[in-house]
Amino acid sequence: MRLRCAVLDDFQQVATELADWSSVADRVDVVAFSEHLDSEDQLAAALAEFDIVVTLRERVPFPGTLLARLPRLKLLVASGMRNTVIDYAAAEAHGVTVCGTASSSTPPVELTWALLLGLARGIVEESNSLRSGGPWQRTVGADLHGRRLGLLGLGKIGGKVAQVGLAFGMRVGAWSQNLTAERAAEVGVELASSKEELLSGSDFVSVHLALSDRTRGLLGPAELALLKPTAYLVNTSRAAIVDQDALLAALHGGRIAGAGIDVFDVEPLPAGHPLRTAPRLLATPHLGYVSRANYETYYGQAVEDIRAYLDGKPVRRLG
Repeated sequence: MRLRCAVLDDFQQVATELADWSSVADRVDVVAFSEHLDSEDQLAAALAEFDIVVTLRERVPFPGTLLARLPRLKLLVASGMRNTVIDYAAAEAHGVTVCGTASSSTPPVELTWALLLGLARGIVEESNSLRSGGPWQRTVGADLHGRRLGLLGLGKIGGKVAQVGLAFGMRVGAWSQNLTAERAAEVGVELASSKEELLSGSDFVSVHLALSDRTRGLLGPAELALLKPTAYLVNTSRAAIVDQDALLAALHGGRIAGAGIDVFDVEPLPAGHPLRTAPRLLATPHLGYVSRANYETYYGQAVEDIRAYLDGKPVRRLG
């Protein structure tokens, strides 16, 4: 009997174009969903007849309650090798194998700099003005050379962001709860004496921390108040690290120069969400990992995961 595979959140409709599915075509029918399924009821109804599901990153939670409503599901493939929204114990209890794929840290590094540069030089505002026949030159750009870039987190992504900052001639500092002087020296950046010192002394602040109980709400009203009125904040990590109400207040009050945001508490962002119309905000729809090379890896290795599972030898298992 042929199996059915659902590919979730294929917004660009490229899942079957950027990978070769021919190796499983004789055993699997693939159906891609280009619209996001918001609720557990929607997911349970849409996926009830599928044996395999491919999901992108942590966009769709798979709690035990949902897995219990998917009796046909046998294989769940998630892009990346870390996923905090899958109930692995429930998956095992329901006989669902969970596998992952590789994921490059380069695309989010590049998007971080796209947001930072876009903010610093008013790219969107100037482009819109030029194209609409508006004033010639509206903004005065913020310099990078000689300014301080403060990084919250200096892991794989934060370390690469630091290297670009150094190439721009920026002074780069970093802080996290576990950051050591040895790691900072390895990357060639200053170890900030505290989170507060990093925030108050930086011209650009970029978030590169994993979401955990310790980092949830790490930047609240008190922390955002430490930023210079000329400073910019960039978050391509996880929305919950920055208090969104506090960020909105800072933007509306002009207490910071601007923010670049790629992650949100609710995704896709609802049409009437206040972040859609906030001033001084450059926002993108969670594009950090969305690049051709990354998608080729995600979907190409998803096919490998499916083939290996069908052959009785699952690879890249999670949980």
